[in-house]
Amino acid sequence: MTKKPVYMTAEGVKRLQEELTHRKTTKLAQIADEMGAALAEGDLRENAGYDEARRAMWDNNSRIAEIEDILSRVVVVEAGNGTPEEVGVGVTVELETETGQRMSLTIVGSAEADVFSGKISDESPMGKALLGKKPGDHVEIPGRRGAQIYRVLELKYT
Repeated sequence: MTKKPVYMTAEGVKRLQEELTHRKTTKLAQIADEMGAALAEGDLRENAGYDEARRAMWDNNSRIAEIEDILSRVVVVEAGNGTPEEVGVGVTVELETETGQRMSLTIVGSAEADVFSGKISDESPMGKALLGKKPGDHVEIPGRRGAQIYRVLELKYT
């Protein structure tokens, strides 16, 4: 079975690689120190420090495996030159609501999405609706309080 590709910007790949290195070195050494200190306390049956260190080790190893999986499937989306013609991964889109409010969103792959930084996944409902749109196009995004209509104002590469 072929695994689904993960689309990311070069910046996102770099951040993941840095996180992977940190987790395999610094974080792993820190957890090992915590586990060693807990082991030195003796009886492991009622040792909360040991249980916490084991949980931290499991969480760290799980995240390492997740990052390695993502990096094995990554497809780097290169930023183009000039102005993009349509919304795609790696493109920042300036939108305007019917009431004149403006917002700027960057379309990224799901592994890179961070709503609080204005980065939305190409697989999210809004990301899917925006893909392929051009300046001047209108897009309707269904939401909990009804559909919201946006007008695409401007596109640029991130």
